[in-house]
Amino acid sequence: MTGPTQADAVQADPAPAAPLLELTGIGKNYGHVLALRDVDLVVEAGAISCVLGDNGAGKSTLIKVVAGLHPHDAGSYRISGEEVRLSSPRQALDRGIATVYQDLAVVPLMPVWRNFFLGSELQRGRGATARLDVPAMRATAREALLRMGIDLRDVDQPIGTLSGGERQCTAIARAVHFGAKVLVLDEPTAALGVKQSGVVLKYVASARDQGLGVVLITHNPHHAHLVGDRFLLLKRGRTAGSHTRAEITLEQLTAEMAGGSELAELSHELRRAGVLRSLGERPPDPPGPPGRPA
Repeated sequence: MTGPTQADAVQADPAPAAPLLELTGIGKNYGHVLALRDVDLVVEAGAISCVLGDNGAGKSTLIKVVAGLHPHDAGSYRISGEEVRLSSPRQALDRGIATVYQDLAVVPLMPVWRNFFLGSELQRGRGATARLDVPAMRATAREALLRMGIDLRDVDQPIGTLSGGERQCTAIARAVHFGAKVLVLDEPTAALGVKQSGVVLKYVASARDQGLGVVLITHNPHHAHLVGDRFLLLKRGRTAGSHTRAEITLEQLTAEMAGGSELAELSHELRRAGVLRSLGERPPDPPGPPGRPA
C-alpha cells in the first residue's frame, strides 16, 4: 500500500463563504395586495447591491423585509447561510443588519455626539450613581467619524445644523461603528444636490471598502452605476432585471429603469399626437395682443 502522493497532500481550496445576506423567491402580501413576488437579492461582503425602481415598485417593502420590520410570506431569507425569519428590527440589528432610512430619525437640536450614541449611551458608575460618560462619547464619535473620513468642525454642534449629506454620512459612520455587517441605505441621495450626493456616495464606497455588504436603494441609475456591483430592478413588486456590473452599461441600466420599449412606445405616441416636436423645430409664434391681428 503506497503512501499519500504529493497531489493528495495538496488540500482543496476552501468553499466560498456564504453571502452575508441572501433572499430567494421572497414574497410579501398585505391582505389581498401582492407587494412582492419571487424576488431574489444577494449581498456579499465588500460589495454594493443596488435596488432600483420607480415609486410603487416594491423597494420600500423589500427594505422592511430585510430590516425585520415585516416578516416575509414566501421564499427564504438567509444570513451568512443560516435561514432566518425576522420579526423585529432589533433581531436584524443583533445579526448585524443596520438600516439607515431617508428621514434618518435624528433629533435636530441634540449635538452630533448625542445623536451618534442615541439609544446606546456610554455610562460610568453603576446604579444610582451612574452618569453619562460625555467625554468618552464625544471622543469616540469624533474618532469614528474621522475613520470614515468625516472631519466635522465640532461634534457638539446640533446635528440639525449639518447639511443633508453630512447627516447621511454621520448615520453611515454610526452604523459602521456599532458593528454592522450589512448596511441598508434608503434613498440616501434623494433630497440632495449633485455635490452632496457625491459626498454621500464616497462614504457608501468607504463602507464597502471596510468589508461591509451594502444595499443601496435608489431610483437614480447614474448614482447606482457609479458605485454598484450588483443591480436588482423592481417593477410592481417583481424582478424586472438582475445584473452584475460587468453585464450592463449605464445606458442599458437607464433604459431598463425607464421602461425601455415602453418609453419608446410612449415617445412614438406623443409624436403622433403632436405633443413632442422633432429637434430643431421652431415653436409657433405666440398670439398677438387682444383686439389686434396676430
